[in-house]
Amino acid sequence: MTIKLYCMGESGNAYKAALALELSGLEWEPVYVDFFGGETRTPEFRANVNDMGEVPMMVDGDFRTSQSGAIQAYVTEKSGKFGGRDRDENYEIFRWVLWDNHKMSSQAGVTRFLINFLPEDKRPHEVIPFMQGRLKAALTTLDTHLEGRDWIVGDAITNADLSCCGYLFYPEPFGFDRAEWPNIDRWLSNIQKTPGWKHPYDLMPGSPADRA
Repeated sequence: MTIKLYCMGESGNAYKAALALELSGLEWEPVYVDFFGGETRTPEFRANVNDMGEVPMMVDGDFRTSQSGAIQAYVTEKSGKFGGRDRDENYEIFRWVLWDNHKMSSQAGVTRFLINFLPEDKRPHEVIPFMQGRLKAALTTLDTHLEGRDWIVGDAITNADLSCCGYLFYPEPFGFDRAEWPNIDRWLSNIQKTPGWKHPYDLMPGSPADRA
């Protein structure tokens, strides 16, 4: 049975789940969600797709879950990929996924949205530099950790990498320039060289160009 992922190309959190599915070799298909048209805020979406009113949402037969980290864990359980070699590595992967969700993707996602997807007159300009400062602190942590490493945990791509890269391939400006972070830049290149890798706008339907 084909796994369905409710998603949209602009969502970095959806990209984490979509990229895990794509690289795992599991059979899956994206189901476009019109976030900017208000679909996730409708009673129908909450009742029939995700009661949290968010993407990504994965459906595999009778099994359903949302949240990118949970979806990645399911992909690992089903495909045997992107996990650690032992308990210690698995907990280290889990630690980085939680760190990313709280410390990096949360800052990157909000900042990118405020700068690129809100009308100019509705942007909280005093908030953006604060968010970018928090993002810079997170990027510093990641760049320092990647010194001398090809991957965040162990010697192969794991859910730690798939989570932490979620927002870093997007072209819209939000305070991240790969050239300023040499270890992150090298690590992102490693991910791009992974067979099957796709840019978020190539992997999922929906992009800013569609609304231009």
